[in-house]
Amino acid sequence: MTKLGRSVLSHDVNVSQLPRKGRHVRIEPQSADLLCLAEEHGLVSVDRFCADLLLAPWKRDGVRVTGSVTADIVQSCVVSLEPLPAKVSQQLDAVFVPERSKIGRIGEETGGELLLDPEGDDIPETFTGHTINVGALCVEFFELALDPYPRKPGVAIETSDSGSRDTEPVPSPFQKLAQLKREN
Repeated sequence: MTKLGRSVLSHDVNVSQLPRKGRHVRIEPQSADLLCLAEEHGLVSVDRFCADLLLAPWKRDGVRVTGSVTADIVQSCVVSLEPLPAKVSQQLDAVFVPERSKIGRIGEETGGELLLDPEGDDIPETFTGHTINVGALCVEFFELALDPYPRKPGVAIETSDSGSRDTEPVPSPFQKLAQLKREN
């Protein structure tokens, strides 16, 4: 993941004094924000977006964010460009630590090299101050769930074979080289 910055759905949560059981956060943007979200991601529309999150203490001063992001969207079919309704459902699980934390500085002592286990957990994100922008986090997980090439069922790209049967096949470059060799 990238450093969480400002987003259409910015929603800062103060995590300085989280309850032991955590804090529930629900994000349901209004129609103007949904319109901006659709525009930002090249969608026809975002009809509904909902994020249900739990922010809980993690280790000494970290924060674990778990939950889900769901949305009803309309994308354009990559073949016919017709509107294609879709549902997005993505589970979210991320860990944040303060910048001053030892875990947040992993790799600095070894010249910036990190050894990562592809099957292991992601390394924690860092945050500054006492707030985490969970709205931007939700948008990142929403992006991951989008189909990059949405296609309506049964729609296929038409191919044209016109003229290919009436003309002679084009010789390969190797056939041309063999012919030049024979001529010399």
